[in-house]
Amino acid sequence: MPVLLDNDAIREILPHRYPFLLVDSILELEAERIVGIKNVTYNEPFMTGHFPDFPVMPGVLIVEAMAQVAGVLVLKSMPDRHSKLVLLASVEEAKFRRPVRPGDTLRIEMMVGRRKATIAKMYGKATVDGVVVAEAQVMCKLQDRVVEEAGAPATVA
Repeated sequence: MPVLLDNDAIREILPHRYPFLLVDSILELEAERIVGIKNVTYNEPFMTGHFPDFPVMPGVLIVEAMAQVAGVLVLKSMPDRHSKLVLLASVEEAKFRRPVRPGDTLRIEMMVGRRKATIAKMYGKATVDGVVVAEAQVMCKLQDRVVEEAGAPATVA
């Protein structure tokens, strides 16, 4: 399947950067649905300690990757997206079905359940080779971003 958004395009949409940008590409993008890819490698910073003899991607980072894919969907169509942040507001019904290991390609599909002006509830699943490895509902909150000024730390309004 062809890539719609590569890593450079994703970095134009999301504020996340290495080592916390957990989306490598977007394969499908519709008004209420998105599919993203995370290629899991031994080079991930968390792999050395989680776990040394049996490296797996932490479940919390799988959920974060799901939230980032959802964030691309929310921000992509916004003309003023550079002045906004999509913050994770809640995670519900997270389930982890099998470990995600180095070499796995995590396919993340997120769908909009409800959307209001500043809140979106998204439902999704992550699969590896067609097998569901995780599912969750995430609620994202859109918030204005305050830009750094003259050496002061960036804050969120």
